Amino acid sequence: MAVATTSGVAGGSPAAPSTVRILVSDPIAADGVERLRAAGEVEVATGLTPEELKQKIADADALVVRSETKVTAEIFEAARRLRVVGRAGVGVDNIDLEAATRHGVLVVNAPSGNTIAAAEHTVGMMLAMARNIARADASMHQGKWDRKSFMGTELRGKTLGVLGLGKIGFEVARISAHGLQMRVIANDPLVTAERAEQAGAELVDFETLLTQSDFLSVHVPVNDKTRGVIGAAELARMKQGARLVNVARGGIIDEQALADAVRDGHIAAAAIDVYTKEPPLPENPLLALPELLLTPHLGASTTEAQLNVATDVADQIVQYLAGGGPGSAVNLPAVKPEELARLQPYLVLAEKMGSLAAQLAGEKVGRVVCSYAGELSQLDYSYLTAEVLRGLFSHFTETRVNAINAKLVAKDHGVAVEERTTTRDLDHADALLVEVIGKERLIVVGTQFEGQPRVTRINDFRVDMEPDGVFLVVQHNDRPGVIAKVSGLLASHDINIAGIELGRDHPRGRAVMLMQVDDPVSPELQAALREIADLESLRVVTL
Repeated sequence: MAVATTSGVAGGSPAAPSTVRILVSDPIAADGVERLRAAGEVEVATGLTPEELKQKIADADALVVRSETKVTAEIFEAARRLRVVGRAGVGVDNIDLEAATRHGVLVVNAPSGNTIAAAEHTVGMMLAMARNIARADASMHQGKWDRKSFMGTELRGKTLGVLGLGKIGFEVARISAHGLQMRVIANDPLVTAERAEQAGAELVDFETLLTQSDFLSVHVPVNDKTRGVIGAAELARMKQGARLVNVARGGIIDEQALADAVRDGHIAAAAIDVYTKEPPLPENPLLALPELLLTPHLGASTTEAQLNVATDVADQIVQYLAGGGPGSAVNLPAVKPEELARLQPYLVLAEKMGSLAAQLAGEKVGRVVCSYAGELSQLDYSYLTAEVLRGLFSHFTETRVNAINAKLVAKDHGVAVEERTTTRDLDHADALLVEVIGKERLIVVGTQFEGQPRVTRINDFRVDMEPDGVFLVVQHNDRPGVIAKVSGLLASHDINIAGIELGRDHPRGRAVMLMQVDDPVSPELQAALREIADLESLRVVTL
């Protein structure tokens, strides 16, 4: 097999700070910009058109946005060097995650930085809506004294329904239950009853949420399942005179259906901070109704929140560009931090094993099987599989391959990927076996000793290989004189041998020789080595 020369690029591979370029295309706190400078050159250019963004993103390694910049598939196509996009906030609906993943670009956000700001804005909107504060204020500024028109309702004793009990929904429930003395019910399929109880909420089904809520606040992401989840039918099943709050994402509540329900009097009022299209178009039906309290996406607009999300996402980008793992990855396999720490010593091993397999038997690969033994079988080994694939495919594609898109790259190349746990004896308690099935079938086994990667088996041959450097991987019949012939010819060409590792299936049987060399071995010299020593095969492997 010819040795490929194309190499992959890891998403988090460190680069020299002077070569790293970071584009900030939306306004973020100055402290965030300063922290980004620890990773490289930072350009702040806000209000860019899509064409201007395409031009600037071409040479950027990282992009920082809020909600204004739309990071589309076309932007990712133009981003030749882009490795990470940071969203200074929670929602990432302005970023094409599928395109990011396919291009191997990490997306990170700051899911906790604006929690308090968004929760407080939700509660503030609910209070202002219940007491008609905005309309009363506008009336006063018009010189009126109109107390009768703005009769309100109290929150204490009312039922608040919370759709989505994530960080912000949890905080809204807690404030409302303990601070406002409301009865709080919540619907979230991922949350346990014990977790809901901590917020002072009772878990209920969706139908109960609709029919029992005096106030309903939505706190779910917008996606195919949640878009329009509160539509005309759902609004009709709510209590007469119920009120709604949306400080999450536009599109969760159907805007036209809400306007119709308010207009016909079934829904008393609503407080809306987010819209399907932002800013809302003049024909948006919500703008014409005085019963609606509207704010221009202010949920995260506090000094504290903007500082928190800017510094949070900046720190993650700096860490990732330096080769570390991100804290809040949106499109990476979800691995717990403590598990990732235990996997860390094996990540280099997995990538090296994939690279070794590609160079020994990587032609016409149809299937890759990764088997995990010992402690590795008890962990979430998706990162290790991704590293194996990164090492494998880096030799066959110019596509940047990393943990973000490795399985997609495999699928695009028609390669099936299987992950297994095994109780098979792999010579060491904690080990990884990679089987590549293509034109040839190859098995590589590896483990790590004191934090250092080791390849311990190649097919039937036991070895002890530290996978770092240039190796001649030789298969031959186990007979006297082979090593002398190979080393003699290398010496005659002034090629220094750094080390030799031998393995065989049995005496006078088949053998493998791993010879680490300090100098390049030309194709002509490789052919001469095969002939003079009568070798079964010889590969030059770079790890």
